Amino acid sequence: MLESRMAQKAPPAKLSPEEYLALERSSELKHEYAGGEVFATAGGTREHSLITANVVGELRSALRSRPREAHASDLRIKNATTGRYVYPDASVVCGQPLFEDDHRDTLLNPTAVFEVLSESSESYDRGGKFALYRGIPSIADYVLLSQKQVEIEHFRRQPDGTWLLRVLGPGERLHIASIGCDLAVDELYLKVFEPLADS
Repeated sequence: MLESRMAQKAPPAKLSPEEYLALERSSELKHEYAGGEVFATAGGTREHSLITANVVGELRSALRSRPREAHASDLRIKNATTGRYVYPDASVVCGQPLFEDDHRDTLLNPTAVFEVLSESSESYDRGGKFALYRGIPSIADYVLLSQKQVEIEHFRRQPDGTWLLRVLGPGERLHIASIGCDLAVDELYLKVFEPLADS
């Protein structure tokens, strides 16, 4: 069973991957898939939305002249070994993206994945979802961003398969060697904790 930010299972019967994809491609809502079960994803807060937009914007700017693609949360990722499908908050693929089929909506070879933590998703993002990402050989970096404070946890895959953690805060830079990218932590949190303007 998934530890979830995913609120509800729907529908009750177990689905094949093909049935899941057919359902997903005709749905206005996003669902993740594991072991025949489909889980609706929950909406996010202002902070979650701002951080996600900042991440995608900074990645796009940093990678615009390189053979890399930055993607927002609409692009699904599949772990081909387990057959699980998930939606990251943001992802980057280096070189030629590989897709499950001609729909080009399910990525198989992301290089870096980003998740913004929330009350409902934190245990899942740290547990089951991280395990899923670790099982995708192309993923070299996993980045978790707090929405409670300016704090980033950067997990980097090592040559021996272990993961090295670096925690970053205000004024620091997030260096992601696998995608050749260096991001200012403060830019990733731009306007998130500033008082809301009246005008």
